[in-house]
Amino acid sequence: MSIAYRRAAPLVAATALAVCLSGLPERAMAFEIFGMKFFEGDDTSDTLRDPVSYSVDLKSSDPELDDFLEEQSNLVQDEDEPVEGSFGLAVKARDDRDRLVAALYEKARYGAIVNVTVDGRDIDALPPSPQFDTSRPVPVEISVEPGPVFKLGTVHLEGDAAPFNPADYGLETGEPAGSAEIIDASSKIVTALKSEGRPLAKLTNRQVVADHRTNTVDVTIAAAGGPVAPFGPVSIDGADAVNPEFIASWSRLETGETYSPDDVKRAAKRLRALPIISSATITNAEELDANGAIPMTITVKEAKPRYFGIGAQVSSNEGLGLEGYWGHRNLFGNAETLKLSGSVSGLGRTRNFRDLDYATSLLFSKPGAFGPRTTFSASLKAAMTTNDSYKEKTLGGGASTSFELTDQDTLTGGMNFAWTENTDAYGTNHYLTLVTPLEWERDATDDKLNPTEGYRVMAKATPGYEFNSKTIFTSLEASASAYYDVGGSTVLAGKLGAGSLLGVSNLGDIPANRRFYLGGGGSVRGYSYQEISPYNAADQALGGRSYIVGSVEARISVSDTFGVVPFLDFGTVGSSATPTFSDFRAGAGVGIRYATPFGPLRLDVAVPLKRYPGGSRFGLYAGIGQAF
Repeated sequence: MSIAYRRAAPLVAATALAVCLSGLPERAMAFEIFGMKFFEGDDTSDTLRDPVSYSVDLKSSDPELDDFLEEQSNLVQDEDEPVEGSFGLAVKARDDRDRLVAALYEKARYGAIVNVTVDGRDIDALPPSPQFDTSRPVPVEISVEPGPVFKLGTVHLEGDAAPFNPADYGLETGEPAGSAEIIDASSKIVTALKSEGRPLAKLTNRQVVADHRTNTVDVTIAAAGGPVAPFGPVSIDGADAVNPEFIASWSRLETGETYSPDDVKRAAKRLRALPIISSATITNAEELDANGAIPMTITVKEAKPRYFGIGAQVSSNEGLGLEGYWGHRNLFGNAETLKLSGSVSGLGRTRNFRDLDYATSLLFSKPGAFGPRTTFSASLKAAMTTNDSYKEKTLGGGASTSFELTDQDTLTGGMNFAWTENTDAYGTNHYLTLVTPLEWERDATDDKLNPTEGYRVMAKATPGYEFNSKTIFTSLEASASAYYDVGGSTVLAGKLGAGSLLGVSNLGDIPANRRFYLGGGGSVRGYSYQEISPYNAADQALGGRSYIVGSVEARISVSDTFGVVPFLDFGTVGSSATPTFSDFRAGAGVGIRYATPFGPLRLDVAVPLKRYPGGSRFGLYAGIGQAF
């Protein structure tokens, strides 16, 4: 059955290719994607003068430690890679023994015995320049006797650390005495002293004594706090194109304010978030200045200011799409950004160029425009769009300013003006719209792209005026999401959102993009984009005055790289300003995640649990970062 304004074909994920260039390279360089290496030079063995292969056999009297020991052993991990001569193999074997002993100390196995033989000879009995039979892989045997788990005995904190409670730092009598926990406790004690405003706090003694008769470990930790001091002058190293005064201001390390390691950590994170700054480290001097303040040094590495990119995507439903962009990360020297982009999609979906999707935009942003906690943004956009619910031409622009109220709270206000032509269930109409959105957001998560704990809350009010119909309207939206690490490499995530459109007696009086729709990767997966909507008798999407949407996920890590995510999405769009559940829709599915340095790659597949007649049967969605 043919249904107007809604495609019946299922959504198919696009295959995408994107290239981003910051300038022409001086020479070809190797790179790696998903474990596959490209343009790499010759094999390692070709660069060795005397390559020696070996085989390794690791045995432990405690099978529960086998996987851990194999992960810690360089001999095991590098077994397929030759070493440089017999001497190189002997050095690697000795280093591996030390590495395994240290790893066992981390497991509180202070009585561990690690024996290593190479070609049948104990490494302690090898001559300074050993020679092995290298006509075949040289056999290496590792034998491990882990011994018992040692427990913490007495714990003494001395010096300025004496008032602290050892249990608050993970040192509790009777618990396993892992070396990593002891080192971590020492670091936390120094950090605690620094949090009192003492920038010169340091560890003065750390003594660990293992008693092999009782299998206990006694620990003594001493620290000196030093004086309380304020931040002193801030100097900048590494800045070339970026104004050093801007870097100092954006760091918000205010001279005269009491020193705080948390402020230093947040300042470095804030600087690294600037596109022009590829790295930023902050260090303090080793002594106070003549005024009793602690001088600070910010060392930055700048990214190349100009960049451009091209990309393509293709799907059986949407055809071929092409995009390109050019940008500048430091337009006037104070980290201002400018980005010009353009795209066309739908090639192959239709032969009529008028039915293709076109978009172009010019985006500008200036951090620190009205102080170190503000960012000003402006944009010009034009687009021609044909989707399942309406056909639209739009031209507009706007400006906004965001204010960081706290490290977690951001308030953003602005104004947007747009001319729009819609062809939809209400016919062909023209709109001239002015809106003044105001949004508050709190982000209390531990990671923006891959949160494992914390929550996010957003509330947004968008008053608007449509000049042609003289309609005053207001859109109200709110959402909240929460993340909880239940252990066992599983994170539970949930999101709930709602919206209401007030002041509109006839939805045809405002542009389609101001009405509410659900469906697609950003809301209810399994349905096509904007498929969830009230419909008229001709089965044309009308858009709604209210919505409720939610999602629940279990993010299960299978390994350090891959994860599996079963999920359930649900939502409804209503014809009245008060949300109802008269047409409740839900989609269920499963996704995979692949960890990368810039966030997890996401691929989800979902099916609608209450399918529209002739509607989508399933959906595939890809992106970077978690779904919410």
